[in-house]
Amino acid sequence: MPFWVARVACLVLVLSGSMARADDLADFNAAVESVSAHNRVAIGYLRTGNADLASLEIDRLRDSWSRFSENFSGKRPAAFDGNGLYGKLFTAVNARLVGADIMLKTGRLDAARDALNSVRGDLYELRKASGVVVLADCVRDANATMDALMVYNDRALDWDNSDIRSGVAQKANGYGTLLNRCDEIASATVREAPEFRRLVDGAKASLLLIPKAIASRDADLLHRVLIELRSFDNLLAFRYG
Repeated sequence: MPFWVARVACLVLVLSGSMARADDLADFNAAVESVSAHNRVAIGYLRTGNADLASLEIDRLRDSWSRFSENFSGKRPAAFDGNGLYGKLFTAVNARLVGADIMLKTGRLDAARDALNSVRGDLYELRKASGVVVLADCVRDANATMDALMVYNDRALDWDNSDIRSGVAQKANGYGTLLNRCDEIASATVREAPEFRRLVDGAKASLLLIPKAIASRDADLLHRVLIELRSFDNLLAFRYG
C-alpha cells in the first residue's frame, strides 16, 4: 500500500473516532434531558404536595435513569475524559433516588424534593467541571441569581442607602445577562417555542421596570416586579431547568 494511502486511511480513522466521540456527547446530553424531564415533573409534584403523582413520576425517573446508566456508565463521552465526577455520578444518583423514595414513603416531601434537586446538582457539577454547557445549567444559574435579587423584596427598603440601590440594579442586570445567555444556548426548536418565548420575553419585559422602581424609589412597584420575575423564573426551572 502506498505511504500516502496508508496515511489518508489513518486520518480517516482518527476523524471517524473523533466524530463518534462528539456524537457520544450529543447522545449523553439527550439522555440526560430525558432523565431530567421526569425529575423536574417529580419535583413540581412534591412542591405542590401531590405525593401520589410524585411517586408515579419518581418511578418513571428511576426507569429512565436505569436506561441511562446501562448506556453510559461504561461509555464516557470524550468531553468528560479526566473528570473524576463522571464515575461518581452513577453511585451518587442511585443513592439519591433511593433516598427520595424513602423520604416520600415516610411523608417527608421536602426531603424527597431536596434529594431530587441534588440530582440536578450532581449533573450540573459534572458538566461544569468539563466545560459542557446546556440550557438546564444556564437556567440553574439564573435561578441562583434570582434568589439573590429576591433579597430586595422588602417594602421597607432603605432607598437612601446607595449600596441597596446599586445592589438591586446589579442583580437585575445579572439576571438579564443570564436570560440572554439562556436564550442563546437554547436549541432553535426550544428558542422558537411559544412557551419558552413567553417566559423569557416576559421576564425581560419585567426587568425593564426595575430601573423605574429604583429611580422613583417605589418599593411597591419593585415588589410587584420581583413577584412576577419569581413566577417566570420558577416556570423556567420547572420546564427547562
